[in-house]
Amino acid sequence: MYAWVLAFHIISFTCWFAALFYLPRLFIYHSHALRQNDGQGSTRFQIMERKLYSAIMTPGMILTLVFGIWLVALDFQYYLTAGWFYVKAVLVVLLIGFHHICMAHMKRFAAGTNRRGGTYYRIFGIIPAVLLIAIVILSVVKPL
Repeated sequence: MYAWVLAFHIISFTCWFAALFYLPRLFIYHSHALRQNDGQGSTRFQIMERKLYSAIMTPGMILTLVFGIWLVALDFQYYLTAGWFYVKAVLVVLLIGFHHICMAHMKRFAAGTNRRGGTYYRIFGIIPAVLLIAIVILSVVKPL
């Protein structure tokens, strides 16, 4: 059972991260469309962002959490004593925060109040990559 739950956890977080990587890229394009006064392009990006967030990103996050909690429940005593797991849990909480910050950015774009440019979103888009690297190293190498 553990291998199946782990497989679905990996599939879920792969989908979640695909969206976490792509949404900031859409924000870059969206900010450029706004700078060029391209209303039609801006509307198109709002639709793409909303669909990505609601159809892939949020379900990916929810399933990642469900399968992750299930994994912990299958071997609770092990995870209770694993130091790396606590660091990973904090990083996952930060990732959930990043997920919600993405929603806040989407709302600012939709309301026409976005004041950030492409450079900000390029830097912003690095955050999930750094968190992914740390989470995978913690999960595989288990250094703590």
